[in-house]
Amino acid sequence: MAASYEEGRRRISAGYGHDGVMGRMTERRRVVRIRDGVLSERADTLVGEEPLEIRVAGRQVAVTMRTPGDDFALAAGFLVSEGVFACAQELARIAYCAGATEDGTNTYNVVDVRPAEGIELSGLALDRLARNVYTTSSCGLCGKASLDAVRTTARWPLPLTGGPRLTPEVLSALPERLRAAQRVFRSTGGLHAAGLFTADGGLIDVREDVGRHNAVDKVVGRALTRGALPLTDTVLMVSGRASFELVQKAVMAGIPVLAAVSAPSSLAVDLAAESGVTLVGFLRGTSMNVYAGAERLALSVSSGPSGSSDQRLAR
Repeated sequence: MAASYEEGRRRISAGYGHDGVMGRMTERRRVVRIRDGVLSERADTLVGEEPLEIRVAGRQVAVTMRTPGDDFALAAGFLVSEGVFACAQELARIAYCAGATEDGTNTYNVVDVRPAEGIELSGLALDRLARNVYTTSSCGLCGKASLDAVRTTARWPLPLTGGPRLTPEVLSALPERLRAAQRVFRSTGGLHAAGLFTADGGLIDVREDVGRHNAVDKVVGRALTRGALPLTDTVLMVSGRASFELVQKAVMAGIPVLAAVSAPSSLAVDLAAESGVTLVGFLRGTSMNVYAGAERLALSVSSGPSGSSDQRLAR
């Protein structure tokens, strides 16, 4: 029996997915371990990675390599980022598709998203998705989008001014809070994470996946089921770098602040600046670089030791 969207919503809210999926988040493999020239063989816990095919009304629109778990949320969040859906009322159900194999076995690797009655889907949007159907676990967006595309499809446009006011102290605490919430990473060391925080640093949600774009989609999809979009006055914290597609996902979900522990790309900075997103990179300890939207940080100007102008603390 296919798992319905309503069932999925209840399980998503509780942090679970289908039992057949959650058991595949990690797998055990034998490994030869070398330490100081000494060889030993042991079992190691690895993160799972499998393809997920996403369909809309029976039509294939994407295939992504992901860590099994929260698949309904991943599909919903992906479709939010692509401008197909913007609120839970636009979805009727999400279900796993049986018959994906010759013997009809449900692999839990194919999901179908059905729009609510009366919701007209953009044929152009589905055509665009279908033409760019495959994404990897490291790159969910391989040259298929542009600044203009994001600008014209955003359902929750961000004001270039206003939104949450953040202090450097709050931002500095987010990487450690994100790491502390990564349950599967502690046993595998092989997962990215995306965390949603309040403006004062409170953790709202966190998801893990082999691809950071999938982790973001899972967070956004779970917010969609709660009726929480747009995610105004929140901060999205991601492990790794900040790519164009992650800024795109923040824009499409109405998230005003994106922070990352590593560097952004030039196109990510351009999109953040044009879309009103505060983009923070190299967030490590008390250090960070603010590439766009610095007006959301509570800062004041003081003179550095060499007479240069430094930005310090709240005004």
